[in-house]
Amino acid sequence: MNLETIAYSQYIESIPKEGRCILGQQRDDQIIVYQAYNNAIADFALENQYFGGTSFSYSRMSWIKPNFLWMMYRCGWAEKENQERVLGIWINKSDFDFILNESVFSSYQENIYKTRVKWKQELVNKSVRLQWDPDHDIYGNKKERKAIQLGIKGNLLEKYGKEMISEIIDLTDYVKQQKEIIDSGEIDKLQVPKEWVYKPKNVEIIEQIGLSKNE
Repeated sequence: MNLETIAYSQYIESIPKEGRCILGQQRDDQIIVYQAYNNAIADFALENQYFGGTSFSYSRMSWIKPNFLWMMYRCGWAEKENQERVLGIWINKSDFDFILNESVFSSYQENIYKTRVKWKQELVNKSVRLQWDPDHDIYGNKKERKAIQLGIKGNLLEKYGKEMISEIIDLTDYVKQQKEIIDSGEIDKLQVPKEWVYKPKNVEIIEQIGLSKNE
């Protein structure tokens, strides 16, 4: 599967309890992000190791999430329609930082943009939408910690989908196995991807995305 896992009990003890933080599994100079799609898109991506084919559209916005449990909340553990296949996408940290640098909050943030005019200019000029949403536990309950998701569009989406990807892996069977464990109530057997805090090296990006100072 090419993914390091950890007991859920260990996971929740090893991550921040609150604040805006980017949680993700990392290896050397890479970080993994997650996306969930239907079978046609997933099969093409896995076979070709890039996104394309007749079922995938580069004219729409596509969202990536580095936090596994946030992806599980959004896709319902691979049970929501058109999100039945969960993919892990390894990309270089430099490319991830580039995406972060091209991001603008989906809603106006006074402490980031100072004026609505400035924010609206950023919306026009940048190809990534940034959202900080409550992270969730394995049951879908909201946590104090905020998780990041990034919506990519236009030329940057095509660059991500065709050039930035190092490896695409299928996590669907793994996801379903863990969901069965949750449903059985045997949480001591639950394994989730090991994640730790990711912080961009560029201080300007940290300010731009509103990352919590203590992270």
